Amino acid sequence: MKIAENWTDYAIVATGDGYKLERWKDVCLLRPDPQVIWPARTDLFAYPGLDACYKRSEKGGGGWTYFRALPPDWTISYRRLGLRFKVKPMGFKHTGLFPEQSVHWELMTELIRGAQRPSDRPVKVLNLFAYTGGATVACAKAGALVTHVDAAKGMVERAGENARLSGIDTGIRYIVDDCTKFVRRELRRGNRYDAIVMDPPSYGRGPGGEMWKIESDLYPFVDLCTGLLSDEPLFFLINSYTTGLQPMVLENILKLTLGGRRGRTDAYEVGIATEEGIPLPCGAGGIFIHD
Repeated sequence: MKIAENWTDYAIVATGDGYKLERWKDVCLLRPDPQVIWPARTDLFAYPGLDACYKRSEKGGGGWTYFRALPPDWTISYRRLGLRFKVKPMGFKHTGLFPEQSVHWELMTELIRGAQRPSDRPVKVLNLFAYTGGATVACAKAGALVTHVDAAKGMVERAGENARLSGIDTGIRYIVDDCTKFVRRELRRGNRYDAIVMDPPSYGRGPGGEMWKIESDLYPFVDLCTGLLSDEPLFFLINSYTTGLQPMVLENILKLTLGGRRGRTDAYEVGIATEEGIPLPCGAGGIFIHD
């Protein structure tokens, strides 16, 4: 398991009874987490510093309950890489950031900075299902040129805000589009990338109503994307939050689609450290790295 444990502005204070208690800088939030199936050691809803909690509804969905007035959004830093992100409680319990992904931000930063490329040609990265741009900002900060693609206009706009908060004004191309349609157009144009990152949802719809289901669509999509790789690609990274999708599934997909290229594959659980001393599982990752 790759464990995110280098945060200072974020921490998981406690877990239990299907919830995780988090500190986002100076704000404490309580949110549901399907992986937390063990009992809480204390009543998390009675935590003295709790500012807001998200409760699911028996009819579906859910909503936030606030115990004190909070700003509509605030900024936290991942100081290890000099990154800053906007945090905002949103629908479906989201905050606009997945802190455990710092393990991938660090890995991609190391690979990009260590890449052997002509000085006049930066590493080109394609970030698909890119959400609010955690990976985009990390790669751009490391010196890459990044194309950021997501079907949700609001999330792409947030990615731009996060980039500017991190001191990045150039080097990122923002695209609001269905990822499959965009990849097909790039193939027709003959565009190529040195690295591809993707964070596909379990289910989703594109801006034109296009359906996505990870169990049936992930393999053909990865296979399609391999056609966008340059002759000597740096890496191909897949992140998945889908419960039950084992790391070996991601590794097998990468081996089957990239097996003819020189490099190595790895797959692993992704987790985040907690103040209780146990890591909280947060999905799986798989990566191909060119040798």
